[in-house]
Amino acid sequence: MKLRNIAIIAHVDHGKTTLVDELLKQSGTFRDNQKVTERAMDSNDLERERGITILAKCTSVVWKDTRINIVDTPGHADFGGEVERILNMVDGVVVLVDASEGPLPQTKFVVSKALKRGIRPIVAINKIDRPDERHLDVLNEVFDLFANLDASDEQLDFPVLYGSGRNGWMALDPVGPRETLAPMFDLIVSHVPPPNVEPGPARILATTLEADSFLGRILTGRISSGTVKPNMMMKALNREGKLVENFRVSKVLAFRGLERVPVEQAEAGEIVAVAGMSEATVADTLCDPSVETPIASQPVDPPTLSMLFRINDGPFAGQEGDKVQSASSAIA
Repeated sequence: MKLRNIAIIAHVDHGKTTLVDELLKQSGTFRDNQKVTERAMDSNDLERERGITILAKCTSVVWKDTRINIVDTPGHADFGGEVERILNMVDGVVVLVDASEGPLPQTKFVVSKALKRGIRPIVAINKIDRPDERHLDVLNEVFDLFANLDASDEQLDFPVLYGSGRNGWMALDPVGPRETLAPMFDLIVSHVPPPNVEPGPARILATTLEADSFLGRILTGRISSGTVKPNMMMKALNREGKLVENFRVSKVLAFRGLERVPVEQAEAGEIVAVAGMSEATVADTLCDPSVETPIASQPVDPPTLSMLFRINDGPFAGQEGDKVQSASSAIA
C-alpha cells in the first residue's frame, strides 16, 4: 500500500481537530453505527477542557489505495523542541487557516519550522462559510507570511483548498462544490511525496514518549530504514552515540484510525509505536545492534526555570510552628 505522512498545522480554534474528525469519518474509519466522540484526537482531559492540542498524536486513514498517517501538532514555542521532532516524521503539512482571522502566531511558529525542513505545504482556508470570511485577504496574508519566513519559490507555489471542516467539505474553489473532503484527500496523495526510505538495518528516531499500564514505556517514531518486528533485539543510542540500553521489542504498534494495532512487521517509512525498552527516551535512536551512528535529532529543551524543594536546614528550623519536618535530605 502507498504511504503518505503529513502534519496538520493550525492556530488554536481554527478547526484542526474538527477537520481530523471529518477526515476519519469520510475515509470510512468508523462503522456506520459506531458512536464517535467529538474532537476525537483531543484524548487528554486538559485538551478537552481547554479545546487545545497539547500532546502530539498520530492517526491513520486509508484513501483509495494510500494510507495517510496524520500527525496532530502542538503549536507552542515552549514545547521543548517537540514541534521540530514531530516534523521529522512527516513529508508534508496542511496549513489550516481561519477564513476570518487569518494566520496567527501559533501558525507562524510551526510553519517556520516546516519551511526550514524544506516541506512544501498545502494551505487550507477553513470556515469559509462564516459571514465575516475574507478568503482573498487571508490568502495574501499567508503568502506574505511564507515570504517573510524565507520560503523557497517551490514552497511559495502552494496549492490552496477552501472549505468548512465542521461541515465536511473542501474544494479547490471558494464556491465549491461543497460536498466532501475528497479534494483534500486527492491533493494530499498527489502533492505530498512518499517517505524517503534509507537503505540499511532498522533505525527509528524516538519522537514521543508515553507510559502504558500493560506495556510500560512506549516510544513513537518513524522507521527511517529497515524492518521492525516483535521479539527482535534492538539497542538505544543517545544523541552522542552512547549506548543507553539493549532491549527486546515486545510490541510493534501501528496506527489504524484512532487505534494502535499490534503488527507482525513494520517497514521503513511507517510511523509506529515500539514497546520493550526501560530507559530509552525522546531523541534517542532505536536501532539494530549493528548500527553505531544515531540519527541526528532535536534535544528536549532545558527548562526555563528549575526549582529544588528541600527541607529547611536553616538556623531557625524547628524554632516555631507545629508542623513536623520531613527527615529526607532533599526532594527534587
